[in-house]
Amino acid sequence: MRRTRYGVMALAFAIAFAAMASPALSHHSFAMYNMAVSKTMTGKLTRFIPGSNHAQLIFEVLNPDGTTVMQNGKPLVWGMETGSAAAMARNGVTVESFPVGTIMTVTLHPLRDGRPMGAVGGSIVFCGTKMPAGGCTEKTGKVMGAPAN
Repeated sequence: MRRTRYGVMALAFAIAFAAMASPALSHHSFAMYNMAVSKTMTGKLTRFIPGSNHAQLIFEVLNPDGTTVMQNGKPLVWGMETGSAAAMARNGVTVESFPVGTIMTVTLHPLRDGRPMGAVGGSIVFCGTKMPAGGCTEKTGKVMGAPAN
């Protein structure tokens, strides 16, 4: 009887552990992003959120002339999930490497559900805090490689 009770407890522990580990493992799936679609856009950084799993860049989308794209009377804001903050730092990107207001051009894979968020899909070009003549491009900015996940 004692063996049965320990066996039931071990089984309950295994089920509880699997239930807790499952969300952590599934977090690394990029199934929510449409990896067949790439969008390239230029924006002004409003927030850099470092994270142990993935960092995020939040930005207002800019027109080619540097003005903010408006949607329903509000700035159009997009976000992009990148690799971890540690991976970003290995690629030269840290919170200190660019201030809020930095102009950047990114290529991302958008969410399948249409919300304005995506996963990094290529290089990130940083162009300082003023839109360069001709836009923020590889010729006018600093290119950071796509951070590893």
